[in-house]
Amino acid sequence: MAGTPTHTVTNQPPPLVGYDLFTADRALAEAVGRHTTPDVLDEVRAELTALGRAAGSAQLQEWAAQADGQPPRLRTHDRYGHRIDEVEFHPAWHRLLGKGVSAGLTGAWTRPAGHVRRAAGFLLWTQVEAGTCCPLSMTHAAVPALRADSALAAEWEPRLTSTVYDRALRAPGEKPGALFGMALTEKQGGSDVRANTTEARPLAEAGTYLLTGHKWFCSAPMSDAFLVLAGAPGGLTCFLVPRVLPDGSRNVFLIQRLKDKLGNRANASAEIEFAGTWARRVGEEGNGVRTVIGMVAATRLDCAVGSAGLMRQAVAQAVHHCTHREAFGGKLADKPLMRNVLADLALESEAATALALRLAAACDDGGERERAFLRLAVPAAKYWITKRCAPVAVEAAECLGGNGYVEESGLPRLVRESPLNSVWEGAGNVQALDVLRVLSREPDALDACLTEIGRAHGADHRLDRAVKDLFTELADLEGMEGRARRLVERLALVLQGSLLVRHAPPEVADAFCASRLGGDHGASFGTLPAGLDLRPVVERARPV
Repeated sequence: MAGTPTHTVTNQPPPLVGYDLFTADRALAEAVGRHTTPDVLDEVRAELTALGRAAGSAQLQEWAAQADGQPPRLRTHDRYGHRIDEVEFHPAWHRLLGKGVSAGLTGAWTRPAGHVRRAAGFLLWTQVEAGTCCPLSMTHAAVPALRADSALAAEWEPRLTSTVYDRALRAPGEKPGALFGMALTEKQGGSDVRANTTEARPLAEAGTYLLTGHKWFCSAPMSDAFLVLAGAPGGLTCFLVPRVLPDGSRNVFLIQRLKDKLGNRANASAEIEFAGTWARRVGEEGNGVRTVIGMVAATRLDCAVGSAGLMRQAVAQAVHHCTHREAFGGKLADKPLMRNVLADLALESEAATALALRLAAACDDGGERERAFLRLAVPAAKYWITKRCAPVAVEAAECLGGNGYVEESGLPRLVRESPLNSVWEGAGNVQALDVLRVLSREPDALDACLTEIGRAHGADHRLDRAVKDLFTELADLEGMEGRARRLVERLALVLQGSLLVRHAPPEVADAFCASRLGGDHGASFGTLPAGLDLRPVVERARPV
């Protein structure tokens, strides 16, 4: 049926589709170039360009909408009454997860520049559909924990770093690739995992146990195996729980329900029961937290990287819309007030990307100095970047006006997703307390962070003054717990400022230091001070 005379569509931006998310993100592409050695840089750029083109395609955007619009369903029993405890996903979710695995998003540990290229890819992939990022992150992060047991690592690591996605639940030895989940927290303890009540009873075979207990949050319950904390005779211990046993029979893994979440709806999170569940010990009895901490550190970094990706997509959508939309006699992006908003959002996005990729580069370095840097910088970055994600997503949606409140725009999905990483792997207070713990016990970590910040000394007077203020905070750690968030925020901001002053265009660094470090900024976005050159800041963030 022909449209009516009133149905002429004008002044609507074209869809942001069919473009390369990697090369269109100048801050990300430059960070990859900065942190990748020349001998593999061309290979890494080609890999990320291919992933960026896939991520920006109409096909994958359609799959993402399908996966989010039709969340997973729990099937506890088959038609005959047998307990099966399976989670059914829309086919689009499997397609997306398969592409993420094939792109190497679980294989950082065995490739040159592995962490930088994987972090950049993870940042891109989060912009497609963050619901597939949880199993990718868990699988990637399980590797350092499994290395506490050389036999387990030799058995499982090739499957976890594989680029083959095999969705079937079958004996691990028959699978070319496998995914890992995690089940640490319990309803009575939450982040206080030492309050866990799940029990592990040793069996006759060395290193094997039967678990009994309840886990309040199990990430990615359709995975092939899980890292779990439980109380063994020697104390809290880490265990590997496979879904399918070596003989092909199902392990006891009772999924009680799937969580009905605000966002991240394409991904399944579950409550599970262990009732005589077979498990293998990872590490020594009583060393559960120490064993699993490598996994937690890796997933915390992914929280920061993922939030940087969500912010990037929100800013890209906002700048794209305002570049094409006209109002009050001109393009929205050219209006001084809207330009201020867009530039402010772009600063937040670029600062997050710069810090996230710097941390990934430290993982690749592997030296003791960089490991010390990570112990303090990761919880600080996880705290701050994830906190900034939600206000960025909401403000970006507002840039689209009423269109940004409509599901078809994609912005509501970003808004719903945006608080997740702040909660996952330890909420804000947990990160702040971890920073205090590191400061009190590991002076080499603070020294490494201050050395990193000091590389920009003298380049901007506002950064130098902010560093002095940070020193003042650090000089008085007595009674610091109540001020911990303030300290962590300052640490993250001066880390970001140091990176931008050294590596970003002058207009970006100037605006960041004036607003975030110089104090000339309001309580909302769009309050950057007068006198800044904001046009190139917005243009730099435009996805072209």
